[in-house]
Amino acid sequence: MTPHLQRETLRHAALEMGFDACGFARAVPVQQWAVEQYDQWIADGCNDCMEYATKYREVRNDPRLLIEGAKTVISVAINYLPAIRQPENAPQFALYAYGRDYHEVVKERLIRLATYIEHATGCKSRPCTDTAPIRERYWAQQAGIGFIGRNNMLIIPNRGSFFFLGELVTTLEVEPDEPCLLSCNGCNRCEQSCPGKALNGSKAADARRCLSCQLIERRGELPKWVNNVIGNRVYGCDTCQLVCPHNQIATPTVLQDFAPSEAFLSLTHNDIIGMTPSRFRHLFAHSAIRRTRLDGLRRNAAAIIDNSTAKCGNK
Repeated sequence: MTPHLQRETLRHAALEMGFDACGFARAVPVQQWAVEQYDQWIADGCNDCMEYATKYREVRNDPRLLIEGAKTVISVAINYLPAIRQPENAPQFALYAYGRDYHEVVKERLIRLATYIEHATGCKSRPCTDTAPIRERYWAQQAGIGFIGRNNMLIIPNRGSFFFLGELVTTLEVEPDEPCLLSCNGCNRCEQSCPGKALNGSKAADARRCLSCQLIERRGELPKWVNNVIGNRVYGCDTCQLVCPHNQIATPTVLQDFAPSEAFLSLTHNDIIGMTPSRFRHLFAHSAIRRTRLDGLRRNAAAIIDNSTAKCGNK
């Protein structure tokens, strides 16, 4: 089997397993410019409450440390855009959290791909689904899947950015794809529309001003600026993606794993405020929403109500 045939056979296998895109890059250290950019982001405090972003620097900069004998980083993407969305007056959740936890969905498929590779070649692979210190967007770009936009999202040409990413770091040597060298058209809509002004075109969002980060990652009291821009968002924020021209032709996923339940779609602010721990565990048993915990979800819902009440009082 020639390297080219091997690459296309693997790509076909990945697509058959439910991935929407698959690309290949050599497992080598991250380029110095990217290392310096990330180190500066940390030095400036832009990671804010995401302390985990400061850990495992050596591994983050060299995927070969994830598995002995690594030769290739296989990058995959899977569409999560839901076909059905919440009513506009409902407390809004980020679109990626509508259905089943992506960690479960993506990892299951990565394990299948790793098993396929091992059975076919005997080579070992390490699945990564946002659970290992690997630079997902960087490697997706190196593997030719897409480019990192001004909104800091991986944008797949002609398909948009509503995709989960995953990686297999494998000991199998595969002919690499060409990196994607495209870039944004400079419309700046994401920067202009960002509620917290967290974007400046540097491809590294400032988490201190990112509404999504504050609503999901922040523990305890929210920064005061959040109350002024929270709108109706109770979990995350999709503004920079929703205004992006690349997403105007985005199509919904066909995977039922990412379809919202009726119970989810019918949630109200009062439902969240009065939600019990058992109800939270039942409703979000297999959901990324567990990340913010019940206290965080209640806090966010209360902030929405307080902000709405304050605006009504000023009329």
